[in-house]
Amino acid sequence: MKKQKTRDHIIEAADQLFYQQGYEHTSFADIADAVQISRGNFYYHFKTKDDILETVIKARMYKTGAMLALWQQNGSSPRDRIKCFIRILITNRDKILNYGCPVGTLTTELAKLNHASRPEANALFTLFRVWLKDQFIQMGCEDEEADDQAMHLLARSQGVATLASAFHDAKFIDQEVTQMCKWVEGYTPA
Repeated sequence: MKKQKTRDHIIEAADQLFYQQGYEHTSFADIADAVQISRGNFYYHFKTKDDILETVIKARMYKTGAMLALWQQNGSSPRDRIKCFIRILITNRDKILNYGCPVGTLTTELAKLNHASRPEANALFTLFRVWLKDQFIQMGCEDEEADDQAMHLLARSQGVATLASAFHDAKFIDQEVTQMCKWVEGYTPA
């Protein structure tokens, strides 16, 4: 049990450091220091930084899937569920202002590095895209229109996160979230 707890702490610390410092700028020593374990103990759990990255991406996929399932369960309508997605910008406002979007920053960094794990990281966006598309289908959109609207919201939310982080502007996030929620309320499928 203690081995699993240590492994879980390593994954949590690596996830946080990859988000705050970037994957490339985070070392084994950084992660080991954050978890307060020796490098030898660290290597017992993970042999390479790529092994950690793979596990972090899997953990993010699991957490994102659980969050989407919760929104699905608690949202009374597709519009309400889509607004849950939009409001995540407010939920994560402080983190976004300091570090950007966790999904966007990781996928962008891995793309720049031409890293082998890029497709796995991109799957996080795909998870959101498919879920949003399903919400638009439930609102009455045809398949192509639903996918277009899902991509529109993903793009807008990424733009909001990027610009809010660049300008360190919380008010911008609030304004954009309000506008996106109004758009969803008034949206009528073609």
